[in-house]
Amino acid sequence: MRRKLAAGNWKMNGLSAQLAEIDALRTAHPDPSVDLVIAPPATLISAMVVSAADHPLQVAGQDCHASESGPHTGDISAPMLKDAGASHVILGHSERRTDHGEDDEDVRAKARAALAADLKVIICIGESLEEREAANTLEIIAGQLAGSLPDILTAENTVIAYEPIWAIGTGKIPTLDQIGEVHDYIRSKLEARYGAGVGRGIRILYGGSVKPSNADDIFAVSNVDGALVGGASLKAADFSGIITALENA
Repeated sequence: MRRKLAAGNWKMNGLSAQLAEIDALRTAHPDPSVDLVIAPPATLISAMVVSAADHPLQVAGQDCHASESGPHTGDISAPMLKDAGASHVILGHSERRTDHGEDDEDVRAKARAALAADLKVIICIGESLEEREAANTLEIIAGQLAGSLPDILTAENTVIAYEPIWAIGTGKIPTLDQIGEVHDYIRSKLEARYGAGVGRGIRILYGGSVKPSNADDIFAVSNVDGALVGGASLKAADFSGIITALENA
């Protein structure tokens, strides 16, 4: 039985004052029945680890470099994230792929580095609006899965997040049938590549304009094991509603 996961990606948002949201989340969910992960900006990782002490909430990085160290000004390595107290790292987010030109090979290299540093990886995949309208979604998803995922992984250290690019932060959302089609397809590809045991155990999250008002319907879809949430994770009141919906799913 796959344990549900609610992950929040704060992106380039959050100053020290926003750590009060973690205190509010702890109060609202002192003993959550689902896994909780939040990826703050790198400047807040260590402080959030302290704020989440004695609570199941785990902290993630938003990216890492493929090298352990070196002349890479402004980058952060997987061992550095681990040293700061992070347990997870988000890789291959569409904003990284678009803004920084990352491709599947880059994501795979980063995933290998993260796994070697004993971090759990949340690997993002998803199609653009043009690809969706051209009916190429499943082809794009297959290519990203093949190129972005390392050959060796486990259901315990890897999570897949399906985020249609055109639904991120836009308020637009695929139909429930479209979400189900892609999640079922991802599951079939994982089972085919890694075997039934690992393939069935890897959690698949949906991301893209998830909010308390639509979470119940999304979490009822086949093979949706949780959500990767952007803007709605910045406020404890909003994220709490999503967590509750997932606990009730």
